[in-house]
Amino acid sequence: MASAATAAGAPPGPAAPRGRKSVTGTRRTVAALFLLPALVLLGALVVYPIGYSVIRSFYGASGDGFAGVDNYRTLFTDDGIRTALKNNVIWVVFAPTVSTALGLVFAVLTERVRWGTAFKLVVFMPMAISMLAAGIIFRLVYDQDPHKGVANAVWVGVHDTFAQSSAFPRAHPGRESPLVAQNGGFVTRATVRPGQPVALPLVGVAPDQMPDGARKAVAARPEPGKITGTTWQDFTRGKGVGRLGAPDPSELGYAGMRIEAVKDGTVVASTTAAGDGTFTLPASAAGAHLRLPASNFREPYNGVEWLGPALVTPAVIGAYVWMWAGFAMVLIAAGLAGVPRELLEAARVDGATEWQVFRKVTVPLLAPVLAVVTVTLMINVLKVFDLVYIIAPGSSQDDADVLALELYRKGFAENQPGVASAIAVLLLVLVIPVMAFNIRRLRREGRR
Repeated sequence: MASAATAAGAPPGPAAPRGRKSVTGTRRTVAALFLLPALVLLGALVVYPIGYSVIRSFYGASGDGFAGVDNYRTLFTDDGIRTALKNNVIWVVFAPTVSTALGLVFAVLTERVRWGTAFKLVVFMPMAISMLAAGIIFRLVYDQDPHKGVANAVWVGVHDTFAQSSAFPRAHPGRESPLVAQNGGFVTRATVRPGQPVALPLVGVAPDQMPDGARKAVAARPEPGKITGTTWQDFTRGKGVGRLGAPDPSELGYAGMRIEAVKDGTVVASTTAAGDGTFTLPASAAGAHLRLPASNFREPYNGVEWLGPALVTPAVIGAYVWMWAGFAMVLIAAGLAGVPRELLEAARVDGATEWQVFRKVTVPLLAPVLAVVTVTLMINVLKVFDLVYIIAPGSSQDDADVLALELYRKGFAENQPGVASAIAVLLLVLVIPVMAFNIRRLRREGRR
């Protein structure tokens, strides 16, 4: 019958299919074989850990007893986890926003800078440093000692430019001193009279901490109608050497020490000591008590406690921005290269200023790129661990806590793997919507 139909000129029927092929022409079985190793690795390294964490989050610390939702209830009752969740919100809001904003500024400005490529290289260079190394670097940058920490060295330098610190923070009266303590400073026991020099001896200042203008102390000479005196370091090295209450040849004057004459709580005259410690007050100081105010003994400004409980989270975010602003800059610069220059030039021809061109033309055209960069950094900061663990000292690590760090502490330091698994599931739940938004936007851009 088939041969007869063929002979009669009827079209032949479809040939029996040997095997289905994919769109690219590759047999699906062959494609599946090539994908199998990747699928096995994906299942072993991603799917299985996620599934095991979800199951483990419903069991207690021992892994035998079923705990139900107790571990998830702990997420909202444990103070440490609540602090970590609050800090994660701060991270998600500020770290990606600041990094993207700086990346945008760098990308736009370097377009017109002659050495723009070199500048981009310097800004992007921190990306080549591991989180561990960056954490160690910024632990030193934020050191409280201005002689070690760069941040406080700059801060103290600026502060001391406008408000100089005292040179006598630890000075105090010695034995048989005519001075007594008062409101952080010192005041004479008796009133002073013209023509009778006053001795104001102090001790407690290290020789290498004396002011640069300090010279050998000398006894003040009496002057008719005026109050004179000397304030100096009444200490000479060596046992039994020197006279107590009188300047010796090796002793230095307190150069710049402020002296006030006080009557009935009112300052009637004031002056500062010369390099040799001598000072002179007018006749109006007669009958007054001499006071060395507390400003003479104020402790030197030691900078900001960057890693204290109040500032530790912003400080760590600063380290993160230092690392990732270069990443944002490179992606935004790539998007900026695709912006039609005709639109920018047309806006300038129409009379728009550079700020208006940037705000109303450049930023709207870069909106898709800015969104991708911001969302990518949001996913990244939800998992931040290294910087917080390394930079925050033990005394303020609880205040800088984040979910990833709390997961580590619950799982390994406190032996609560059930709670740690619940934190891991919470992190996954928080990351999935952001990842879905990013993937959808990328697909939408790909279809354009």
